[in-house]
Amino acid sequence: MRSMSSCSTSPRGIAAVVGVGPKLGRSIARKFAHEGYTVAILARDLAKLSRFADEIAREAKAQVFAIRIDCADSKSVREAFEGVLSLGFVEVLVYNACEPPETCPPTSFTTVSVESFERSLAVSAVGAFHCAQQVIPGMVERGRGTIIFTGSSASVNGFAGFCEQSCGKFALRGLSQCLAREFQSSGVHIAHVVIDGGIGIPRSPRGDQNAFLMDPDALAQTYWHIHVQDKGAWTQEIDLRSSSSR
Repeated sequence: MRSMSSCSTSPRGIAAVVGVGPKLGRSIARKFAHEGYTVAILARDLAKLSRFADEIAREAKAQVFAIRIDCADSKSVREAFEGVLSLGFVEVLVYNACEPPETCPPTSFTTVSVESFERSLAVSAVGAFHCAQQVIPGMVERGRGTIIFTGSSASVNGFAGFCEQSCGKFALRGLSQCLAREFQSSGVHIAHVVIDGGIGIPRSPRGDQNAFLMDPDALAQTYWHIHVQDKGAWTQEIDLRSSSSR
């Protein structure tokens, strides 16, 4: 674990973003940092993660921590969240982890290895289960908190050649729905976001962006909106797509 700033932990609590890469995860972390949260970003590649943390901390003038996690390993999840919870209480958990396939999809079902299939399920669904168990007790005790799971079009439709991703994402969606119905009355807002399309790099100041790719910074705004929604009108699932998608 590595601190990116000398300022004290935000009284707003911790925003923990699991599964941070150069696109959506980084944009979500940046958004919450700009909104005044202490941010913990988690992924397997600690060297790359630390560079993102440095970048976000300088830009947002916030405290950002890089923590290694392997979402397919329950021991790694427990150890990672020991580090997260040592920083303070978790107000927001965004689970954005996804296991890339062994080969570029679509992949014939008969060529998918059991190991690859099991790891995809472990990262997409079992890892989400473990992460949620680490933070929900504290959220229930405080009577507030937000958990957002990142899904995809494969969460709601099975596609030929995508059994690994679809099965993991279907399970994640089911987990989100179960938790939302169990913990909403305790003040914990749990939502599932269906990303229906490809994600590009953040839009440049000139507005450059492939029309069919979604801007991760724009997506991050929706994650923030879900977090600050009034309790009288909570979103439990939302699907997002580019206006240029077919």
